[in-house]
Amino acid sequence: MPENRSPHILSTSANLLGICFIVLTSLKKLNLSDGSLIDEFAVLAVIIFMTSCILSFLSMRRGQTASKRLEKTADLIFLSGLVVLFIATLLIAFNLIS
Repeated sequence: MPENRSPHILSTSANLLGICFIVLTSLKKLNLSDGSLIDEFAVLAVIIFMTSCILSFLSMRRGQTASKRLEKTADLIFLSGLVVLFIATLLIAFNLIS
């Protein structure tokens, strides 16, 4: 029986999308975005997670062949979003330390 990951990708991407918006709002309120790349990485993560949400949603609505292709693409984009969010988190941590 084939594994359907699209609902999991959709819900997790949506949650991380919300976290990225919280990070962006916090950066603006604390004035930490001046002279750093943190907000650019957070915006990139927003774009990536939104793309992953859309592709996983479309994957749930398409036929079998298109669904698997969209699901795999959403999965890879989600993974790249995790990497970008990790880099943003490291930048925040190092910015707060120094």
